Amino acid sequence: MSLKVFYYPVELTIFNFYYRPSCMFFSLHRKSLVVMGGTSGIGLSAVKAFVNAGAQVVVVGHPDGPSPKLGKGALVLLADAREEGTAEHAIDRCVQEFGGFDGLYHVAGGSGRSRGDGPLHQLTLDGWRYTLDLNLTSMMLSNRAAVNQFLKQGRGGSIVNLGSVLADDPSPHFFSTHAYAAAKCAVEGFSKATAAAYANNNIRINVLAPGLTDTPMAIRATKDKDIVAFIKTKQPLDGGRIGLPADLDGLAVFLFSDAAKFITGQIIHVDGGWSVSDGVQMKKK
Repeated sequence: MSLKVFYYPVELTIFNFYYRPSCMFFSLHRKSLVVMGGTSGIGLSAVKAFVNAGAQVVVVGHPDGPSPKLGKGALVLLADAREEGTAEHAIDRCVQEFGGFDGLYHVAGGSGRSRGDGPLHQLTLDGWRYTLDLNLTSMMLSNRAAVNQFLKQGRGGSIVNLGSVLADDPSPHFFSTHAYAAAKCAVEGFSKATAAAYANNNIRINVLAPGLTDTPMAIRATKDKDIVAFIKTKQPLDGGRIGLPADLDGLAVFLFSDAAKFITGQIIHVDGGWSVSDGVQMKKK
């Protein structure tokens, strides 16, 4: 396992201040968290929100990805979430650097479209295996490591896994990547089953399922004018728009806070109305 480590001292920026209002009601003071896939997109936004809510965070990003400066109490590790041992190492560092481990946010994953994911009649075996490994195997490994540490500590903890609206509410015209949909369905089933299994240990496991969100993974969709027009009616909240990573921050902070101590096994959509809206495909002239 190749690993690069970066530790950043105190650095609170004006960008971080943007997140304070969404976090002020749910403190993460003295919480120590690990975010898998936290160096870009939804994960990066969450890390900044967690830090501003008082948490100390170990952030795991892909070795080929960015290594952002995250401010006070943030330790960045560059490693592949699909490799056995990556999550264990991140959790060990969290305990060593911050004195404990309270929660795991698994965001790591992505599209397998470039590797052969697509509609079933075009789906390649390599695309299937790659997509499930990227989205499902990585999550199993991080969740297993977190649960083992929680059981060792004997005081519970919180896991939040990132799902997708495509697990429950498909949109075949624009988003037919069936391996990805299968992986995100499995994230939901896995999370519910493990939430039930470890509730007696006070381990909470929930899923956040975003709609189309402006992240590096979504560049194809966010640059497509037909999809942008479709989203106006498919995600009609706030004027009808593509979601922002920050749209998930408040709920993520809440789920790791003590205010959510009675919540587990839930699939929570943060989708701008995707799951309750038909969406209108604009007719081409």
